[in-house]
Amino acid sequence: MSIWEYANPKKFMETTARLMPWLVALTAVTLIPGLVWGYFFSPEAENFGTSVKIIYLHVPSAFIAINAWIMMLVASLIWLVRRHHVSVLAAKAAAPIGLTMTLIALITGAIWGQPMWGTWWAWDPRLTSFLVLFIFYLGYMALWEAIENPDTAADLTSILCIVGSVFALLSRYATLFWPQGLHQDASLSLDKAEHVADVYHRPLVLSIIGFVLLFITLVLYRTRTEVRARRLKALQARERMA
Repeated sequence: MSIWEYANPKKFMETTARLMPWLVALTAVTLIPGLVWGYFFSPEAENFGTSVKIIYLHVPSAFIAINAWIMMLVASLIWLVRRHHVSVLAAKAAAPIGLTMTLIALITGAIWGQPMWGTWWAWDPRLTSFLVLFIFYLGYMALWEAIENPDTAADLTSILCIVGSVFALLSRYATLFWPQGLHQDASLSLDKAEHVADVYHRPLVLSIIGFVLLFITLVLYRTRTEVRARRLKALQARERMA
């Protein structure tokens, strides 16, 4: 069995129809406990007080915001190389979700930054690259709406996705390129000495898993909607020609 079989819309719809109930259930049993555990049962931090609990929203949303664009990049490259419509529809479906996660990360980052840094916003390299990524999400979605021909729109948005991936990577690795910036290093690391304490680490990992499953669920749901919409347009076009 080849993975490319799922580029067939019929195969994709059949497979995802079976997966959706399981994904919804897994999302619920990871996301809700992760957020409840982190917010209500993790202690206050010595230097940050209750504001430390914002990491259970900020870190997962920032993680999804960056990786949603990377997922869109991979799907766009598949479209450009192999012309599989499901892949580019998946990229289109992921954009509003990535935009929402980027907005959540920006807002929660501002809420965190005001008491920590004394300002709601600073032109820190990571914050700035995140803001530019947000603008690229808006541009990507606007480009889809502005172009009537779906294949032309897919081509141009795929090229835009390649360009925007620079800022997605900068958002991820800005603290390595500009260590003098205000933003702290990653909260999770393979080096145990670098990530947050276990009392925060465990619910944070559970929250991130929940956000990842939520993203996958929403992307599949929206992709299924895009496939149906394309089928409907094709049927309407045939009726007009008949």
